[in-house]
Amino acid sequence: MTKTVLILGASGGFGRNAAREFETAGWQVRRFDRKTGDMIRDAQGADVIVNAMNPPAYHDWKRIIPAITREVLAAARTSGATVIVPGNVYVYGDQPGPWSAATPHRPVARKGAIRAGMEADYRKAAAEGVQTIILRGGDFIDPENPQTVLNMLVLKGLAKGKVSAMAAPAARRAYAYLPDMARAAVALAEKRGSLAAFEDVPFPGLTFSMDEMKARLEAQMGRKLKMTRFPWGAMRLAGPFWELARELSEMRYLYETPHELSGEKFARLLPEFRITPFETVMARQVAALAPASGQGKLHPDQSVA
Repeated sequence: MTKTVLILGASGGFGRNAAREFETAGWQVRRFDRKTGDMIRDAQGADVIVNAMNPPAYHDWKRIIPAITREVLAAARTSGATVIVPGNVYVYGDQPGPWSAATPHRPVARKGAIRAGMEADYRKAAAEGVQTIILRGGDFIDPENPQTVLNMLVLKGLAKGKVSAMAAPAARRAYAYLPDMARAAVALAEKRGSLAAFEDVPFPGLTFSMDEMKARLEAQMGRKLKMTRFPWGAMRLAGPFWELARELSEMRYLYETPHELSGEKFARLLPEFRITPFETVMARQVAALAPASGQGKLHPDQSVA
């Protein structure tokens, strides 16, 4: 029997990867077009709705995120589809980790409070019959997407031998390699019948520091790299004129908070799942951002261990 998924935000980082992975797994994929589509109509007959829709550059989150949530829930109620949402770690604030499904939501920034409110709406809807899965990841890694923070800011100068540290280079933080996270979304969708009405599933992904990333990139590229300090002061000054600078500055605390996501629940639900190794992910970053640097010790297409 054919399974159908409606992908919202299919042109974005998570949405594009999710569409590819669902298709690979044999699902019929519908890509929602915000300009011409009707979400309630397009969700009819869908088994799953993936809500990867997000305003670019954090634009007007306070208004747009609740509006998207209401629309998604209306579509899910009329279609009976399960909703999968790529969550983030904003809701945890700066409390000590590791963070898990049991960690209280204590946001310390405006965007964290907005996301916490969004998740509360999904939890309430789940109690009323809309099955929802929050698949929660750290900072996105996607070599194909120039709009990730890693590609746009941290590794912008990689081809010239530079890495920009947005906080203490030794601080270890959580990251989600999007092809892996999208595969996890498919795996959870396929076993949704055995899951609770509301599931908060932290995706353990990769945890590393800027120092560890720099060392791995140097090994891959066969050269020394220079670590520079991210210009937070310039971002603050640009804030009144540049939306991304203003919104990113609000999240500075998250770069200064060492954290990781617990993998206990994820391993229990998906015991056969294998995360792509750190060295493979970094090889793919080099291939995308500094292809002239050579292949180093690991080919970027090396199979997942």
